[in-house]
This record gives sequence, C-alpha cells and structure tokens, in this order.
Amino acid sequence: MSKEKEMIELINKHMPRSASQLNKLFESDSEIVQFQGKRLLYTMDEFSEEDLLRDNDPYVLGWNMAVGSISDILASGGKPKYYAHSLVIQKSWSQDYVSKLSQGIAQVLKEVGAAFIGGDFGTSKTWRYTGSVIGELEGEPLLRSGAKVGDGIYVTGPIGGGNIEAALVLYGKNPYIKHLTGHWKKPFQLRTKEAELIKRHSCCCIDTSDGIFNALNSISEMSETGFVVSDLPYIESGVFLAKGLNLPEEVLFLGECGEYELLFTLSKEGEEEFLNEAQAKKLKFYKLGEVKEQGSKSLWQKDREIDLAMYDLSARDFSDPKDYLRAVANFLK
Repeated sequence: MSKEKEMIELINKHMPRSASQLNKLFESDSEIVQFQGKRLLYTMDEFSEEDLLRDNDPYVLGWNMAVGSISDILASGGKPKYYAHSLVIQKSWSQDYVSKLSQGIAQVLKEVGAAFIGGDFGTSKTWRYTGSVIGELEGEPLLRSGAKVGDGIYVTGPIGGGNIEAALVLYGKNPYIKHLTGHWKKPFQLRTKEAELIKRHSCCCIDTSDGIFNALNSISEMSETGFVVSDLPYIESGVFLAKGLNLPEEVLFLGECGEYELLFTLSKEGEEEFLNEAQAKKLKFYKLGEVKEQGSKSLWQKDREIDLAMYDLSARDFSDPKDYLRAVANFLK
C-alpha cells in the first residue's frame, strides 16, 4: 500500500461518516450521497506546479484544470451541475493572464452545462487551484469495483498526453526536445458524449488522472482482479519524446501524469453492442486488454511480457521527478 493511501485511511478513520454516503473509501471517483430522494456526486481536486502542467498558455491551463476537476463526476456516471473553486494566483500574473485562465475554466463549464457558484481567492509566490464539483446521478453509479474476469478494458483516448506535458516542463529547454515535439498543444479532452455511452453499457469506470497503470491498479484492487494489456495506443509524439530522452516508451503507461481520459470495462456479451453504438455516434475507443484473475498484472509490448505484479514505484516517493523516471526506466530494463 502506498504512503498516500495509508494517510488517507488514517485520516478517514477519525472522521464521522454519514449513513447517506453510498460508496466505500476508494470505491468511486466521486463521493456518492443520497440527498432528498436524489443521488448527488461530489469531488474535489487540487492542482499546482507539482502537477507539471505547463502554464505558458493560461486558457489551456484553465481548461485542463476544469476538465480534470469534472472528470471524476463523468467517471462516476453523473452530470456536473455546480462548480466552485479556490484560486491562488501567482503574484506575477497579469490581469490578462487571469482573464484568459478564467475563460478556459468557463468554457468547460458551459460545455457541460454546469454553473459556477463561487469559491475563494488569494495570491502567493506560486499558484494553486482547487476545483470542487457537485453532480447529479440518475440510476446506478459507475464504480471502480465493478470489473469482472473476462471483461474487456477500454479507454476513451490515446495514452501519453499528460506525461508529455510533464516532460515538456522538466526538459522543455532542451533544444532537441523542442524539435521533437514542435509546438505541442493538445488540451485534455472533455469526454461528456463518451461518458453517456459508457454509463449505459459499463458498471466500472475510473479517470486516468494518475496515469493508465494507476487507474488499472485501482480497478484491480477494488474489484479483486488483475489485468493484461498489450499494444497500447501511445501518442506518436510521446514515443518520439521518450526516444529523445533515452527512455522506454512504456514510461508513457507507467508515468503518473495522466490525461484525464475514462478507463472502463465491458462484458464480452456487451462489447459488440457498445462498439456498434460507438461507431454510429462516431465515437472512438481503444481496447487495451482484458481483466484477469487477481494477482496477474502484465503488459505485452512488441512480443515482450513485462510482469507488473511486483512493481511498486510511486512518483510521490521521489523528491525529483527525474529520479523517478530513471527508476522506472531501470525497472523496465
């Protein structure tokens, strides 16, 4: 168990719990509460420089943070309704910068039909942002604990966007890296249409805020299952970037800076109907692999099996992200 998870369990142990809360600890991306005959979803996410999101484009930064805040509601099968935030701006930020940051956040809210209801504001040497979202849920929620052995594992988008963002923060001044990635500008995708389809066909979903591997791990732990994945759909720029940094491309899978896609499972009986409906709606999904028995965790890449059952590296255990990447690369070797 990670130190972070241990701390969350320690804190939770001391807190009073409502009989109206329907989910167990870690079971859902959002907290699920029965309130006046309705099921409400609640989530809170914090962002700062430690998340390695580039801040050179304030609109994109605002968009990405709002998408990241809302994705937990979508992953739980709900619709965002109310949005609040705590915004601590960097003292060097201009009015124009803050205006464009706010426009990025606002555009996400407009697209999902959520209302901004206020929050808190401050200034500091470094910026911090916390998004707080209330959503509505009709029917049963999507949980992390719903995977069954034999289910197919799918994701709503290609892998690596979040880790590319992080690499450009860490290595962006390197002229060779700049040449490889060009003017990389790919905001996180807002997966509302995909979420509606997933809700109708799946009972297990999680967002990839901490990367694909951690998302798979969470589903495995809560569902008491394992997984095997293969031939992963890496973003081409990410593969080039990994090679340029002399890192194996699998760091895009293991790395913990996710792109807030939705990772979910489908029963074998329901896959064909789901894919037919996705095609009719012109929605694209990527199959990663299959849910396996508990204890089995492996990645097949180019006819090579990487056993991940004993993999226990965590970026939060390293003071320098570059040391973490070197540790991941050594494991893969």
